[in-house]
Amino acid sequence: MNNNIENKSVLITGGSSGLGAETARLLASKGAKVAVAARRTDKLNSVVSEIEAAGGTAKAYALDVTDKAQVEAVVAGVVADFGRIDVLVNNAGLMPIRPMSEVNTDEWDQMIDVNVKGVLYGIAAVLPRFLDQQSGHIINLSSVAGIKVFAPGGTVYSGTKFAVSAISEGLRQEVGEHIRVTSIEPGAVESELKFGTSGTATETVLDFYERAIPAVSVARAIAFAVGQPDEVDINAIVLRPTSQQF
Repeated sequence: MNNNIENKSVLITGGSSGLGAETARLLASKGAKVAVAARRTDKLNSVVSEIEAAGGTAKAYALDVTDKAQVEAVVAGVVADFGRIDVLVNNAGLMPIRPMSEVNTDEWDQMIDVNVKGVLYGIAAVLPRFLDQQSGHIINLSSVAGIKVFAPGGTVYSGTKFAVSAISEGLRQEVGEHIRVTSIEPGAVESELKFGTSGTATETVLDFYERAIPAVSVARAIAFAVGQPDEVDINAIVLRPTSQQF
């Protein structure tokens, strides 16, 4: 068992399915105490039951990452339940793909609220605690769309993911030597993210995701970053299907 994962308290947002749930299962199997947070408590409870049945430690927390007070309350709850928090995985995200000419400002607002502000609210909740304990690890889920603009259709989504990558890098420079920051930047990964698109672009997105790699691929990348010695900071990991050119 990897001693730098074992006994760590890890909070994963968007932990009810996909790569959030896979990350929870994998880290728990390596001895982490895992807190999974999302809006769908029934699915969260299923993930927790699976982890506990396999001998791991997990707890579910209802969370809407767009609610700053809820994010703070969940982080405080994790500290109360597990004694501390060591790792935050900012995983919750939305990806509605649509040409900008359709001017769906509701979707733009949702992506900014979840993909950017949700990440910032998570950072805001854990950072004072990490600074106080002089240790901690913030892992933000960006995307290959945060490296190259996914257009047409994914322009605003790319904007949010470029923001996550920039926030991750700036945070890394600011927090000093005792706190680690990692940006995980996947390509097409099998998850519910692809179902966030409606309207004209639906078929294009589903076709794109036919080449997707399993969510556990991202979970392994996260575990790799968490498992490094404290003085090693994995700043960014880019992974995509071998068949994906973008």
